[in-house]
Amino acid sequence: MTIEWIISRTSVLIFLLAIPMGAIFLQIYLSKKNSKWPGLILPAITFAFSLLTVMGMVAFVEVGTHTTSHYIDGVWVTTLITDRQAIPGAIWGAIYTFHLMNIPTAILLAIYKGVRIECNRRREIEKMSVQDL
Repeated sequence: MTIEWIISRTSVLIFLLAIPMGAIFLQIYLSKKNSKWPGLILPAITFAFSLLTVMGMVAFVEVGTHTTSHYIDGVWVTTLITDRQAIPGAIWGAIYTFHLMNIPTAILLAIYKGVRIECNRRREIEKMSVQDL
């Protein structure tokens, strides 16, 4: 291992850690806005990506079909066979993928909820202090 190799691997690791940290800081910043809608932008984006992933699985994965060829009376006959037992496995795979891809959505929504609760609590305290005067 050379020093260049270590530096290149370290810079890749720092870059890969900077993306989620930047998203978290951006989510906190957007959640602190007076309107509730900016804080829901990043969770909506991650939810849309999870839907695209599952739709891609459904669209591009051929589930439970295969062909067989038989030589019958001097002619090759090809038959398409659908294995219906593979369909529940594909459904469970899509459900698993959907839940796995929504982990960032859940984290971003938890950050949103926590920041909004704190901001609402702070506004209520400010209202009470103004009323006390």
